[in-house]
Parts: sequence; structure tokens; C-alpha cells
Amino acid sequence: MKIAQGLIQKKQEIAPYAYTQAGGVTDYLAIPTSIADLTALLDWAKQESLPVYVFGRLSNLVVRSGGLRGLVILTTELKAVRQENNQLLAQAGCDIIWLAALARDKSLTGLEWSAGIPGSVGGAVFMNAGAYGGQADMVVSSVLAVMPDLSLRTFTKDELAFGYRHSVFQENGGVIVQVTFDLAPGDQQAIQGKMDQVNLARANKQPLSWPSNGSVFKRPTGYFAGKLIMDAGLQGTRVGGVEVSKKHAGFMVNVDQGTGNDYEDLIHLVQAKVFEEYQVRLEPEVRILGDR
Repeated sequence: MKIAQGLIQKKQEIAPYAYTQAGGVTDYLAIPTSIADLTALLDWAKQESLPVYVFGRLSNLVVRSGGLRGLVILTTELKAVRQENNQLLAQAGCDIIWLAALARDKSLTGLEWSAGIPGSVGGAVFMNAGAYGGQADMVVSSVLAVMPDLSLRTFTKDELAFGYRHSVFQENGGVIVQVTFDLAPGDQQAIQGKMDQVNLARANKQPLSWPSNGSVFKRPTGYFAGKLIMDAGLQGTRVGGVEVSKKHAGFMVNVDQGTGNDYEDLIHLVQAKVFEEYQVRLEPEVRILGDR
């Protein structure tokens, strides 16, 4: 498989691409514009024995300051969408916010909950993203992925192993390239009304003016992570340039050129304090990758 000239860039900083605006340098970075390019990149990395990381909008990820070895592939240019009756077939790099707006324009209901989620279609499926009563597994009917042997495989809903912030792609090494969403006919004004409610709730509760990963921790059984962190008196606690949000304790915001290491260290500090106070172990929802 031939790789387009200039597609692979050496020694690129992750921070400019990440929602946190933090993260070190990767050995190689590529942004493919087709599934064929993506497959060729995976093939090249395999021949070179390089680790591969495939990301969308880097909105649920902490990359440590030492960066990532190997090849980072960003799917942000894989964003084509087509409609088949009440289904939208979206490539993995499509912004989920943009897709929700497109569904509204086509009078299709089911994606209103995702109107403010700052991530890609692929990332939403990988993490089974959810908010405000909705979740990816409620509307995803199938997923097309490139597997480690470079074959293309379609996964039916029953094969996706969806769970709380979990999908089969966290274990099987498959790279999501296209997702089919099963939606339903709806009233455009009613759809917009639901989206407005979601976005108003976000604006009122969340620190949207600072770079962040959104909610940092999974919801512990019987508790709310944000309330535990708030009750432990941790709002405003800072490590380096990263701070536990004063507006929503479940968020950590980059207020002063924070690094990936700052994020990780603050996560560990919060985990330790909450466990000390309440004997509850907070599990990160964000992934932490890379070298210190």
C-alpha cells in the first residue's frame, strides 16, 4: 500500500490538537483523508514495528509531557456523512456536535443528547459516550472498523460489547472508520428545543471557557464524582497550570499552560484525597497515555 507523500510528519506536538491544549511530542503524526490512506498508515507502522495511536478530537485523553512513541493518527479529516432513510452513516472523524445538528436539519431525532459533546463519532463509540439521558449505544446499529490484520470488518450492535464508557474496541485493536446511527423521524423545532436545553444545562454547569477533557472520572456506584470532590474541599486545587474547576468539581481545566503531567498529578491527588475522606476509589474516565 502506498502512502501519500508528506502525509507522515516527524516530531509533532500533540498539544495544539488536544482539547486540553496539553501533551508532549509524538515521533510521527499523520492525518489521513481516506480509509485507504488510514489502512496504508497502519500497514507502514506494522512494517516499521511502531506503536500506533488513533485519535479523533483528543477530547477524552491526557498525553503526558514526554509525548508518545510511534505513530499518532488523527481521523479528523475522515468526516463524510451520508443518509439512508432514517440512518446516518458517519465517518469516524466527524464531530458528534456537527452530526447532531445535521440530524436536526434532516428532522431526525435521537442525537440531541450529544449536541454539546466535544468529540468525534469514533471517540463517542469507542468510549460509549453519553450525556443528559442519552448514550451512543442507544442509537448505534453497526460499526465498520479496520482490524489489526488490516481487514475491514462490520460489527453489529450485539458484537459491540457496549457498557458504561466501554466498547469492544478498547480490547480488540480495531480502528473505527464508520458508524451507522439508527434515528427516527421527528419534529425539527422539538429537536432544536431539546438541543437548546442540553446546551443551556452545559453552559450553566460546566466550565466551557477553559480547555478541559470534560468529566474526568467515571461515576462511582452510589455516588457522584463531582460531589465527592467538592465535599472533599478540592475545588480550586491546582497542580502546575491545571486546576479542579471552581464551577464543576468533576472537571479539571487548563488555566495556565498546564501540561499532561500536571493533569495526571492532579488526578492522582484528587483520587488520594477522596479515598482518604470517603473510602471511594475514583476511576478516571479519561485515558492517560505517553511518557513522563
